[in-house]
Amino acid sequence: MGRKLWGRIQKHLPLIKAIFIFSILIFVIQTIGRIAHEVNGQQLQSELATLDTGTILLLIAGGFLAVTPMLIYDFTIVEFLPGKFSWGYIVRSGWTTNTFTNLAGMGGLLGASLRANFYARSATKKQVVYAISKIALFLLAGLSLACWVALILLFGFDIGQPYRGYWIWLLGGGLYFPGIFLFTRISDSEFFADLTLKRELKLILGSSLEWASCAGFFLVIGWALGLPISLAAVFPMFVVASVAGVVSMIPGGLGSFDVFMIIGLGFLGVSRADATGWLLLYRLFYYLLPFLVGVGFFIHDTGRRLNRFLDGLPVAALRRGAHWLVTTFMYFSGVMMLLFATIPDVVLANRFYLRFVPYMFYFLSQVTNIVMAFLLIGLARGVDAHVKRAFWPTLVVLVVAIGMTLWRENFPVGLALLLGLVLICLLVARPELYRTSFHYSWGGLLIDGSIYVGTFLMYTLLGLSTLQGPHHRPWFPSAWLLPSTQVWLNGLGGLLVALLIMVGVYRYLAWTQPQWLHLKYDAPRMRAIIARFGGNEVSHLAFLRDKQAYFYQEDGADQLFLLFRQKADKLLVMGEPIGNQAKLEPALQAFMRDANLAGLRPVFYEISETLTLRLHEMGFDFIKIGEEGHVALSTFSLAGKAHRGERALMNKFDREGYQFELLQPPLRAHQVNELRRISDAWLRGETEKGFSMGFFDAAYLDEAPVAVMRNKAGDIVAFANLMPTGDQRMTSIDLMRASPQAPSGIMDGLFIYLFDYSRQQGYENFNLGMAPLANVGVSSFSFIEERAAHLIYEYGSNFYSFQGLRAYKAKYVTDWQPKYLAYRRRQSLIFSMLQLMLVINRPGSTVAVGPKWLNGWFANATRWSSRENE
Repeated sequence: MGRKLWGRIQKHLPLIKAIFIFSILIFVIQTIGRIAHEVNGQQLQSELATLDTGTILLLIAGGFLAVTPMLIYDFTIVEFLPGKFSWGYIVRSGWTTNTFTNLAGMGGLLGASLRANFYARSATKKQVVYAISKIALFLLAGLSLACWVALILLFGFDIGQPYRGYWIWLLGGGLYFPGIFLFTRISDSEFFADLTLKRELKLILGSSLEWASCAGFFLVIGWALGLPISLAAVFPMFVVASVAGVVSMIPGGLGSFDVFMIIGLGFLGVSRADATGWLLLYRLFYYLLPFLVGVGFFIHDTGRRLNRFLDGLPVAALRRGAHWLVTTFMYFSGVMMLLFATIPDVVLANRFYLRFVPYMFYFLSQVTNIVMAFLLIGLARGVDAHVKRAFWPTLVVLVVAIGMTLWRENFPVGLALLLGLVLICLLVARPELYRTSFHYSWGGLLIDGSIYVGTFLMYTLLGLSTLQGPHHRPWFPSAWLLPSTQVWLNGLGGLLVALLIMVGVYRYLAWTQPQWLHLKYDAPRMRAIIARFGGNEVSHLAFLRDKQAYFYQEDGADQLFLLFRQKADKLLVMGEPIGNQAKLEPALQAFMRDANLAGLRPVFYEISETLTLRLHEMGFDFIKIGEEGHVALSTFSLAGKAHRGERALMNKFDREGYQFELLQPPLRAHQVNELRRISDAWLRGETEKGFSMGFFDAAYLDEAPVAVMRNKAGDIVAFANLMPTGDQRMTSIDLMRASPQAPSGIMDGLFIYLFDYSRQQGYENFNLGMAPLANVGVSSFSFIEERAAHLIYEYGSNFYSFQGLRAYKAKYVTDWQPKYLAYRRRQSLIFSMLQLMLVINRPGSTVAVGPKWLNGWFANATRWSSRENE
């Protein structure tokens, strides 16, 4: 029966623990409520009013110091247990247990239950119960010794003579210690085997210090009250009242102890009102304040357990909430101060503004208000961006601002509490500030810039209106006019200083930059990875030198790299990662972690469906941006009715003496010059694009063979550079350029020759590149952004021949592969697309209106297709 019951208890042990913790929380609430009901607030306030600030601080420190000796019990109990506990954990656990027991002893049941809860994590239930039992034997040893001291004072030194009638209480309490000491030393029970004399003396010392400090603190309160009595005479009565409180088993001795003390102090001539005040202060400083700290420790411990159980979600939510509160308050107070400094007469007449006035910072002058406002806004941006370097400046600014605000007389108590909460939240949110650098997002720059520019323009207009006087603009509200030109000039100077401060704050936050973000172009390193693991359709773009590379290593060996360009706070990643695909998952994790620490957000452009889904699991949203056409070389043929036009075209080129040739790198100077002339004529003055497509660069062309078409005279009339991928599965080309003298259809001829050449080289597929917006948003359930893209695809032919481009490629394409843009959730897709366009069009260049911004060389193919149809 007993084993069955114990088995059920073990089975439901987590539920029992949860019920225990919940019952303790209920006890805390009830205890605080009972004390609040029993303590006369007005009387306590009047008692505190008789004490100066120094004395109150002394009593607060004394109360906490008097509780401290009880921690000896907990430092001793862990000696009986096999586990190891940190010093901090023992202090928190011991403080909670002892302060709870002070208020609600429950015959030692509460203390035993709490200690079992705190120390059972690395010991058996039997070991914990035995250890607690040994400690419990000596909890009253100090009180028992105090009884003998009281008897000696009463009958040996005639101190406390009015209390001689209580000698029976003192004798009874005094007999406890000799009895328990002899019992534990004489007994040969296995239970006391590890209760050595040293440990026993430590427990006796702890109990003696506990009761001595308790009595001493009670007498200190009497001294602080300045009552005309002998404090030594109070000691015997304090011991008698404590014994009565222990015997009564009432929580904290409340009631019995108080009655005995009030009666006993009356024997010394202390009025009932003074005695009650004395006891109230004793309850406040020795019981209540340490108990509240114990409540905090208990909530902390319970919160840690709950946090572990819920995989850290509660702490994460708390830190994020604190982080949000600090950021919001700093922005709010900064804007409020800015309004107050620039248009005080207007805002102080606004009821909505006046409601929030009690919850902002206050400085003495207009200039300091303006400067501090923008300092708060600048640092709020750093805190919002989770930048580590923002913590200490923010802490200093908040402390200074709080000090200046509370320096005023008659400051609102609610404001003091709010500002204290903000400081606490900043400390709680400190782990949220983990990033090593700061990069302004376009959204953040737009908000902060609008605040500054708007303030500057408004303040300038107000100043000019003030200089001209109200008679020039009778319709202008007088409340908006500034008091004087001097005030306007001061404010204008403050705005200029604030601008410098904002720039300085930004430079400070962005001072530390990760090394990987500024690696130099390293072509041999990239070639080695491609040669070892193979490349992909974008790997050849690495040699354009317009992108940076992020390298992932394991054991010092390069495994994989990504190509990217930074724009504001975005890392625009071009295509798929290149290298060892078996290491793709850890490489992505490392890249995300490093980008996050640097305050940057990746955007992946032209990626496959497989990588898109993997990124979606890592917190990315996505949008389809088109399809990529692949030609299966093993099945490609000009035979059949579908390619009748291409067969005729190739026969024509053969008759007219056009020849296909591959120029092997390195190219000679005259070859480069000839290709450059063709490229310049092809561009017709337009600026080349970059990032996702190649541009004419001699070093880039030297990285791979260049396919050319020569006319009968041997002159080059068209060319295309190959894009090797490091394996034999797929190949492609990048630049496609032709001279104005080239015949119509020359690009088709070049394609057909390249298909045949690639097949002979053992390649399986030929990549024809992107058809932008093809099959995007065709479903009524597609994302709204994709449906808008579909409208552009259907009706945007005047801007870009989307459908014509797909139709041109469809002549050869065997298989279409979808391509996506992946971006972080809660990130502006519009800003990401605009930044991507700027990078592709290269900042500072003219954006050509025509078929080039999303697709490089196949836009040129579209032109040649249209020429054929002329």
